[in-house]
Amino acid sequence: MKKLTVELKDRSYPIIIKDGALNEVKALLDEHLGTGRRHFVITNKTIAKIYKNFLDGFKNVVTIDDGEEFKNFKTFEFIIGELLKAKIERGDCIIAFGGGVVGDMAGFAAASVLRGVDYVQIPTTLLSQVDSSVGGKTGFNHPLGKNLIGAFKQPKLVIIDPKTLDTLDKRQIKTGLGEVLKYAFIEKTATDKDFRMFDYLKSLQKKATGNLYENLKSHWQEIIYMSVSMKAAVVSKDECEKGLRAILNFGHTFGHAVEKITDYKKYTHGEAVAAGMVMAFRAALKRKLIDDTYFREAVNLISSYELILDDMKNFDKEKMFEAMKSDKKVSHAKIKLVLPFKPLEVQLFDDTEELLIKDSLL
Repeated sequence: MKKLTVELKDRSYPIIIKDGALNEVKALLDEHLGTGRRHFVITNKTIAKIYKNFLDGFKNVVTIDDGEEFKNFKTFEFIIGELLKAKIERGDCIIAFGGGVVGDMAGFAAASVLRGVDYVQIPTTLLSQVDSSVGGKTGFNHPLGKNLIGAFKQPKLVIIDPKTLDTLDKRQIKTGLGEVLKYAFIEKTATDKDFRMFDYLKSLQKKATGNLYENLKSHWQEIIYMSVSMKAAVVSKDECEKGLRAILNFGHTFGHAVEKITDYKKYTHGEAVAAGMVMAFRAALKRKLIDDTYFREAVNLISSYELILDDMKNFDKEKMFEAMKSDKKVSHAKIKLVLPFKPLEVQLFDDTEELLIKDSLL
């Protein structure tokens, strides 16, 4: 078992990473939140089938459709309606049980219903375990862009059971690895700890025999721990993204544009972020922020985890650029980009020229 804390003074909360933690959820909830509370679980239809026995242990379960396309106001309205019909009270607790969409929607519901109730994250996908379950970003998409509606609402507890990853297919693992690789590229900016995640991931790929994704199973706890440690360190210093936390968006401004112009259906979030990181590296190289050696090493690592998507080369660059201009991080009509400027270090730039941005698109 590994345990760490997101340090936010009186709103600090623990993250527990343990194989088999799902079997101890009730005890962990009582230990960290106290006894006597009602728990309202929010999950999706896919998770509800896989974990029927687990969910049978809870009286109040709200089940939503599965998929990024359902991360919208209609789903939010449904969740709130179900909670109110079940007569949720301010002393109750919401549990987000599922992937990133469930976590974001449940978190925003917790921030909104009755003007706020406590909630717990129990992420079941690699993407949510290494990234979205930690940090308190909640909300949903709008037709004009991704995550444009939401609030910061920190959970009271995050319980991560790496064994839940055994139910995922290769593509779901790949989407999580997109975010894992992000942490390898921002490590020196994110934390003072010397994880050497870039070298670690490189060595795992080189040592792998046969199916790389099968070989990763014995390393999930360490990979998740390194990833959430970096996110926790950043969030502890900049909870509401007024400065440092922007580095967690490395690859995302490009990536969100990829998702938007394909209606959130063709690529997973992690695949889009991986493509976005390649574009960010291209932009940094063109701006002479990094040298060709680091550029090749970084892109080769992304490629070695099978995250280079060749069919993106046919994208309409004008549509991509217009989508980027709708990003929530745009300020004074300037597109802000997190770009590498040294190996494993990144920085936020708001002075990248339009032509250079378009030339960086795949």
